[in-house]
Amino acid sequence: MKDTGIYIHIPFCLSKCLYCDFTSFRGRDGMYESYKNALLKEIRNTPLLEEYLIKSIFIGGGTPTVLPPRFISEIMEELSKLHIADDAEITIEANPKTLNMDYLRVLKFSGINRLSMGLQSTDNTVLKKIGRIHKYEDFLINYNDALKAGFHNISADIMFGLPGQDIEGFSNTVETISKLGLRHISAYSLIIEEGTPFFDLYEEGKLDLPEESEERKMYYLLIDTLSSKDYIHYEISNFSKKGFESQHNIRYWERGEYFGFGLSAHSLVENVRYENTEDLSFYIENSSNLKNIRTNSHEISEKEAMEEFMFLGLRLIKGIDVEKFKKTFGKDIFSVYYGTIHDNIKKGLLLYEANRIFLTAKGLDLSNMVMADFLF
Repeated sequence: MKDTGIYIHIPFCLSKCLYCDFTSFRGRDGMYESYKNALLKEIRNTPLLEEYLIKSIFIGGGTPTVLPPRFISEIMEELSKLHIADDAEITIEANPKTLNMDYLRVLKFSGINRLSMGLQSTDNTVLKKIGRIHKYEDFLINYNDALKAGFHNISADIMFGLPGQDIEGFSNTVETISKLGLRHISAYSLIIEEGTPFFDLYEEGKLDLPEESEERKMYYLLIDTLSSKDYIHYEISNFSKKGFESQHNIRYWERGEYFGFGLSAHSLVENVRYENTEDLSFYIENSSNLKNIRTNSHEISEKEAMEEFMFLGLRLIKGIDVEKFKKTFGKDIFSVYYGTIHDNIKKGLLLYEANRIFLTAKGLDLSNMVMADFLF
């Protein structure tokens, strides 16, 4: 039986963060139940799922935990009818302002075994500037409650390069959370996306951002601090204790198959990529008709698959397995990419050792440029 992952998108939030360009909505409480029902219909009407062993499930958003806990239980109950591996990683994203002990116990009882909590910073002033509705104290209460509820695989998201953030403040965030015993930490630099309030402020010159050189120092500080605390830097933006790497996200980076359910969810199934509609009302009305809700279906060519193998694989610190490339495509990686690989090695951006090709420390800084080189 082939294995796969499942992504579930919950497009609702209590409040929209000022930097967020994800498909999510605030103030749609009245649509929660109809959306949940539509989601269940989509899952039930995907018979191909029965042919797979589910190795990971990720419930993301938006903020999934704005839904009533019984809705999460119903979604998990529907998924439990599938072939789920005994050791499957089952994650839900959560905003610290939406959790309490009762909710956490329901999540644990439903079969969820991993929490991904959006912290972003331990500085409450910074949190307010980016539009977060929680304070660090909320996160700390929820984290300790989650441990009491039986969650031991807990991840936190943090961000750097934020308005009003300096190196000292970011260092305090990293030092503080590294002492908590979190099994996983994701750290992302702020990207100003068009269509967000931050984009408008940036265009007007009203966004007080750190200099690029200061942001890079934050990234180096992050790597050094977490490495000294026995965290493994396994992907450009991700760190974990040994054995607690995000299996679901590794599936993306290694081009494993996955099914996406819900509004705007993406899928990769049998070498075809497709995505769901971004129209919330249309999705709710048509979720039982898969042809109606699925858009941009595209069968991936060998050339595209090789490009994905390279630029996704290079996100992993261990890099790309040369033999796996040959086994997957029946071609020697150097016969396809010799010039690109050689040029980037010469620039000090890539290394080739022990049959793997991976980014150097300098290459991590210029990773987007290196990855773009592998797109013909």
